[in-house]
Amino acid sequence: MSTIIPTITAFALTLILTKLALKFFPKWGLLDKPEKYGLTRKPIPYFGGVILYLVFATVLLIFLPIDKHLIGFLVAGAVLVAVSFWDDKKGLSPIFRLFMQFVVAIVLIFSGIGIEVITNPFGGEFVLNIWQLPFEINGMIYHLIVLADLFTIIWVMGMINTMNWLDGISGLTSGIATIGGMTLGFLSLSPIVNQPEIAVISFVFAAICFAFWLFDFYPPKILMGDSGSMFLGFVLAVIGIFSGGKVATAFLVMGFPILDAAWVILRRIREGKSPFKGDLKHFHHRLLEVGLTERKALVFIYFICAVFGISALFLTTKGKFAAIVLMFVLMVVIGRWLVRRGEKN
Repeated sequence: MSTIIPTITAFALTLILTKLALKFFPKWGLLDKPEKYGLTRKPIPYFGGVILYLVFATVLLIFLPIDKHLIGFLVAGAVLVAVSFWDDKKGLSPIFRLFMQFVVAIVLIFSGIGIEVITNPFGGEFVLNIWQLPFEINGMIYHLIVLADLFTIIWVMGMINTMNWLDGISGLTSGIATIGGMTLGFLSLSPIVNQPEIAVISFVFAAICFAFWLFDFYPPKILMGDSGSMFLGFVLAVIGIFSGGKVATAFLVMGFPILDAAWVILRRIREGKSPFKGDLKHFHHRLLEVGLTERKALVFIYFICAVFGISALFLTTKGKFAAIVLMFVLMVVIGRWLVRRGEKN
């Protein structure tokens, strides 16, 4: 019951602020630039990610106890949204964006958010806290937990960029984030996990994403921009490692986008191109290339993410590993078919 009021509050606030943004963002010049991408439509309100962060931070500060973990979480999120907002407005170099994402991950680590143990699907655990390096700052002793901190940095930065690259069709990131938030919320409420505070964070996140999705679903009335897509990836990454690992579940929900991102990076490197330079060869672009409409492509990807996400609620660790392998095989088969079909078209 403690999750219901925060969830409803988050949903209502997002609806209200998004409605206000539709009215005031055009007056403030907060619009997208369709001509930049060769589009002929009129500009529409942009920078919806600011709304997502403001509602998320407000609701959590009202309904959750304030501690160093929550403060670190929200401060890191604020830094990411601010940098991404400026990038949307003026444009920043990819190297600077990556550096700031690294800073965001470091803020999380210093606030005590991370993961020290990963369950081995074949039995036992991978312990990540065995190698620690102490250091002193202003008389305070800190410990650099090498493997755990390295995993946190890679996981957070990877999820941020995966969700950002996924933002190729309006409604894709908000829809998948809704599915991810709901899945992680129900997992947190399960007797095995039993983390009601993480459930609150997850359901609040899902409510915000779903409310925004109502305006974001193709054709969109408002866009979230990089400030939104990166923030959504950031939150999913943090929920996955907050108060114990839910990495396998988060990976199953985000599996197709993560594999797509890895595929695109490897392809660009193989072709001698910069992995940071965007193109129209992501999985969702391939679906459009073979004749699916934007809405059909969205529903198809939602379905895959939902099936694997829901399955994670009922699978053992070994079952989740098998599901990830199955997802990889499915991605390869569908991907190769899409490439060949697209070449014929």
